[in-house]
Amino acid sequence: MTTELLEREQKYEAAFNATIPPLDDLPRVATVSVPKVGTLTAQYYDTDDFRLLGAGITLRHRAGGTDAGWHLKLPAAAGRREIQRLGDSPGEPVPAEPVPGELERLVRAYTRGAALRPVARIETRRRLTILRDASGKSLAEVAADEVAAQTLGTTTTVSRWNEIEVELTGGGPELLRAADKRLRHGGLRPAGYSAKLERALGDGLERPRPRRPGRASPGRNSSAGEVVLAYLDKYTARLKSLDSAVRRDQPDAVHQMRVTTRRLRSTLQAFPDVLPGRGAARLRAELKWLGGVLGGARDNEVLTEQLSTWLASLPAELVMGPAQARLRVHFAPREAQAREAVLAALDSERYVALLDELERFLDEPPRTGQAAQPATDVLPAAVGRSFRRTRRRMRHARRVPAGPARDVALHEVRKAAKRARYAAEAAEPVYGKQARRFARRMKQVQSVLGDHQDAVTARTAAREIGVHAHMAGENAFTFGLLLERANRDAAEYRHQARKAWQRAARRKYRAWLG
Repeated sequence: MTTELLEREQKYEAAFNATIPPLDDLPRVATVSVPKVGTLTAQYYDTDDFRLLGAGITLRHRAGGTDAGWHLKLPAAAGRREIQRLGDSPGEPVPAEPVPGELERLVRAYTRGAALRPVARIETRRRLTILRDASGKSLAEVAADEVAAQTLGTTTTVSRWNEIEVELTGGGPELLRAADKRLRHGGLRPAGYSAKLERALGDGLERPRPRRPGRASPGRNSSAGEVVLAYLDKYTARLKSLDSAVRRDQPDAVHQMRVTTRRLRSTLQAFPDVLPGRGAARLRAELKWLGGVLGGARDNEVLTEQLSTWLASLPAELVMGPAQARLRVHFAPREAQAREAVLAALDSERYVALLDELERFLDEPPRTGQAAQPATDVLPAAVGRSFRRTRRRMRHARRVPAGPARDVALHEVRKAAKRARYAAEAAEPVYGKQARRFARRMKQVQSVLGDHQDAVTARTAAREIGVHAHMAGENAFTFGLLLERANRDAAEYRHQARKAWQRAARRKYRAWLG
């Protein structure tokens, strides 16, 4: 069985004779258990060039203890996300089976076809102490580890060290902070590594490739190419990190991955003088494909939530027939199909090729005269072009008669505002507050027009579902109410969009564009 946990811990380097200072008076701690001694043996897996470890990921099979089996640890906003598949060869340090397919798929955005092989075997003699509150609930575990490691490969190195780990099990951040202060005062220092594997490999770990142009933190004196590539690099990393969240069906993961693909694509569109060539055009096309697949899943999520919320807000006497059941019948198969399409896309060679192409593009970006120019000479003009494109589309939308054609025109305004926003975001390291203020205004235009588009789509869905209900002999009155709600919301969002654009178009927000 596979389970998922949020791991929040701190590691400390310890001398062989180090002792743990008293922890029984830390916040909420009422009792400290008698240390329990045990031995854990783990075999770690990675690619030959340590792609997982380079991304802050560890994959191991462990024997001994209460959680014997497979452990995959992924970076998270706070701590690390640990995915466990326990019970596979629990008594054997070397698993009888290869890496489980479900775990292998979760790191595919990083391995991309490279084989996972054993890279180290680590044996830990652990003295485990549990900090409990007054009710007996575990707040944290404190492990004093004696570690013996052996690397596996063409050469072998053996190393030994001691370390202490404090891992939260039910306590809050204040407990971790208090324990950190106490341990530091007791002479311990935070470890210079996040995983035992990193310490075990030591100097044998393949050094990272030289920092490519987009990896340096850009500033006011950077070139245009450095600034734009830094933005692309940031969101390429985010795209890969969201892969496992989408596969695990985490809340909002599909939406975030879709937004990330759009950021990348918009950036490639907004700076054609900095990033020209067939490579950029090909990437835009492939990102459009991926965004379209993710969009199908996301649109169904939004529609289901929106119509269900509207339905729940109606007085009971206005809900005629099996309206909620009709929503489920309509959306459930669509959601399942969209989910299958997303997983198929992530498992496809086309997706792997896209990730490879992004990496190659960042490693060897196209060289242009504009890319080498100071960012202050190039970026304002590019953001200005995106703004003027948005302004032209808004003027056109105002002239289009009310109806479906205007809805389409406003959707085009939204896409242009989004491109202008992302272009300004890319320029933030150079223009700071000026770029942030402009980007926020473009985001407001984009957001309200996104709400408008959602209302337009909900209107179409409500009508379609109402027709199906009527043809099935059900009372479709309620879906008429939902359609009218969508009409009212769309009208209100059009009004809000005009106001948002009037504010965003003020000269003070775009004075830096020249």
